[in-house]
This record gives sequence, C-alpha cells and structure tokens, in this order.
Amino acid sequence: MNLTLALLVGALTAIGVYLATSRALTRIVLGFSLLGHAAVIGLLVAGGRAGEAPVVGDAEPEELSNPLPQALSLTAIVIAFGLSLFLLALARRSRQLTDDDLVEDDLEDKRIAAAAAEHD
Repeated sequence: MNLTLALLVGALTAIGVYLATSRALTRIVLGFSLLGHAAVIGLLVAGGRAGEAPVVGDAEPEELSNPLPQALSLTAIVIAFGLSLFLLALARRSRQLTDDDLVEDDLEDKRIAAAAAEHD
C-alpha cells in the first residue's frame, strides 16, 4: 500500500508541476492544488501506520501514532487553501482586466534581456 501511495504522490507531483509551469492561470491553480494534495498524502505516508491516540490511553509507545505528520498535514492544507484562494483572485482580476487568463510576458524582463544581449 505504501508503494501505491508513493506512486500516487509522484504522479500528483509530476502533473502538478506540469500544470503549474503553463501560461494559463486556470492550469496554474489546478497545478498548485495538485501539489498541495501530493504534499498532504506524502506527509501522511511518512507518518507510518495508524495507531492509538498519543494523548489518551494506556497503550505502549510503539503502538502510538505519530502526531507530527498529522499536524504538518493540517498546516499544508491551510497553506494550499490560502494559495488557491490567492491564485483564484489573481485569475479573476486578470480575467477582468485583459479578458484572458494567460500570463503575459513581463516587459521589464524583455528590456533586461535585450540590454544583456547588447553587452555580450
């Protein structure tokens, strides 16, 4: 089962990076969403097998579950949600201004690249 989840994390990461590097903001939002899901699944897989609650009970230490991956997973969920909301707001504003969701080339980057080419 861990191999299956590890392959799932790898596939989600690969697809997420592919989508996040595209020029369309809708694909970028989906890519970062998939990267967030991959992070959460990866953290839960790293936590190991499920066990008894570490706060209450009289279980042996080796039978307790590790609470750190669960806490990090909750943090990753909150960060991914905040990033998704920010990117959706950015996509909406870009759609309002340009009536398109493509990320434009930065004019300042073009100017700097042209100036660097002249000096070479």
